Amino acid sequence: MEELKLVVDYGIIGVLGLMGFLTLYFFIERIMFYSGVDLAAFSTKDELELALGDNLSSIATIGSNAPYIGLLGTVFGIMLTFYSLGESSTIDTKSIMTGLALALKATAMGLLVAIPSIIFYNILVRKMEVLLTHWTIKYGS
Repeated sequence: MEELKLVVDYGIIGVLGLMGFLTLYFFIERIMFYSGVDLAAFSTKDELELALGDNLSSIATIGSNAPYIGLLGTVFGIMLTFYSLGESSTIDTKSIMTGLALALKATAMGLLVAIPSIIFYNILVRKMEVLLTHWTIKYGS
């Protein structure tokens, strides 16, 4: 069961940390791309849409899956708490509450990754729609 604790502490939290980093990286990259995009360089709207849509699905995927990964960590943490409770001959309320609190940190981390990811996604989709509309107005349909 000690391995499961390491999976929760380092695996789940580490994956969520990586997901948060990737989301922030993709968001900054897209914002920089959108601010410098030359609409005249694209001959068709579809070509522009493909260029503008890079990494948006990655951000959406991270935003939609981060809570589930956090929940997985919480389930593992609760399993660990119950397992240690079953192994012990005495019931220690402090260790139970500490175990449950630590289990919930994975869910909190999942939400801390998911909420900004969805906000970033919506910001980028709106900017993409605006750029596509500007292209349509200036260069045709």
